Amino acid sequence: DILVDGKLCDCDIVVDCKVGDPVPLEVKLTNWSKHSVGPFALTVTPYQDYQNGVHNYELQDAITFVGSNTFYIDAVKPTKDSVYFGALLFLYTGDFYLNIKFHEDTCSRELPLSWFCLPSVHIRAMEPVV
Repeated sequence: DILVDGKLCDCDIVVDCKVGDPVPLEVKLTNWSKHSVGPFALTVTPYQDYQNGVHNYELQDAITFVGSNTFYIDAVKPTKDSVYFGALLFLYTGDFYLNIKFHEDTCSRELPLSWFCLPSVHIRAMEPVV
């Protein structure tokens, strides 16, 4: 599950946030397999989709992370959840998306396939109302 600003994200949800306010990001992974999974890393990369097949990942002047955009995970035990918290800070208005990638240590067991089907996260950063 992915929550942005406390709202569960799925493919039809657009999360609205205010420019300049930290936006909490929560990624909850559940290991339904019979084996521990890990170590691995989870990286969150924001981008803009121009709707013509072009994605802009050069957003360092528009979005920053409070902390790191990479979570290092030692292991997720069988039938257990593991939750990771971060925050985003949007500096400009616009529609943004989050790309979440896993980086598996070659010595670890395979990651559950369901983790590669995380929902698309669409965030709309708006000017604060004065």
